[in-house]
Amino acid sequence: MASKRWSQDVTKHSDAMDLEDGVFRQRSARKIAASLKRSAEASHRRKASPFQSAMSMLNFYINRAGDQLSKSRRATLEKAKDELRKDFGREPKH
Repeated sequence: MASKRWSQDVTKHSDAMDLEDGVFRQRSARKIAASLKRSAEASHRRKASPFQSAMSMLNFYINRAGDQLSKSRRATLEKAKDELRKDFGREPKH
């Protein structure tokens, strides 16, 4: 029988990077981005670049949460994408 928490299993046992506890519970987009950047740069379990790994993990979380995210929470997480781009010296999308 498939696990109900398959996405949690993916993040723990795949080549997904190790995240700081509570990273996605942060209220600040800035703090979420900073935490993802630290995790991506420190991780030995990632296959892509630190930027790609951090952005992928953020997108993975947003996609898995889906309709469970409030509009304000989704906005914070979307803003975290721009913060992440800035942290890695890339142009934020507009």
